[in-house]
Order: sequence, then C-alpha cells, then structure tokens
Amino acid sequence: MLVQAAASGVAGHAVNHWYLSLRQPPLTAPNAVFALFWLLADLSLGLSAWVLWRRLDPWRLSPRAALRLWAWEIALIALWAPAFFGLHAPVAGLVVLLPLFGTASATAYAFWYRDRLAAALLLPSLLWLCYGAYLNVGFWWLNPAFG
Repeated sequence: MLVQAAASGVAGHAVNHWYLSLRQPPLTAPNAVFALFWLLADLSLGLSAWVLWRRLDPWRLSPRAALRLWAWEIALIALWAPAFFGLHAPVAGLVVLLPLFGTASATAYAFWYRDRLAAALLLPSLLWLCYGAYLNVGFWWLNPAFG
C-alpha cells in the first residue's frame, strides 16, 4: 500500500493532465474504479505475503526465497508508475511490465509450493496485472507520439 501511495504521488499530476489527453483503449475503466481495484490488488498481495510469512517453520520448505521474489515484484510495481506516468511513456511502462510478468509468475509458482492459500491470494493481483498490461499496450498502440 505504501508503494502505491508513493506511485500515486508520481502519477497524480500526470493522471489529471497527460493521461486524460491520451486516446484510451476499449474497456478502460473510470479512474475511481482503478483506485478501488489497485487497493484490492495491493491488499491481496500483502495478505498473501503475510500468510506465507507465518509459515516460517524449520520443518517445512522455507518461504524466504518466495518472499524475496515477492519483494522484487513489489519493487517492479513501484517502478511502473514513474515509467508510464512520470516519463509520459507507455513504452517505458511496457519495459517494466516484461520483467514484472516474469517475477509475478515466478512468485505465484513459488508461493504455490509453499502455501496454496497464499498463492490463491495472488490471483487478484495477477489478473489486475494482465488488465494493466492490456491497457498499457493499448495506450502505446493508440498514442504513437508518446511511444
């Protein structure tokens, strides 16, 4: 949640000006819906890590490696808003999304082998990431001047 708050600070001005000037892809949600879904995705990400962290047990597969992947995922999520909004560059957002997809997939895989509930809690975030990638590609495609 703190990561998103920091990203909102970077994106705030751009959302109200630059973003509204872009041609929007079909199925672009209203800004109020974005805020709600970001909140739900962030809560599910945090809750999944908490569920896995509670599994620290010397007799089970350690969650530390999976939690490191989760931390990298959070870091890449934090980079996306400055890349897309801060640079006014959908292509920069795509550059961040590529490793983010790989990291998010690896995180889900690592969580799955350690705790199925923790992995299931990653699904809202993964779905939101897919939707965000669709929008990012759409903004890049429809607004080549900002490539």
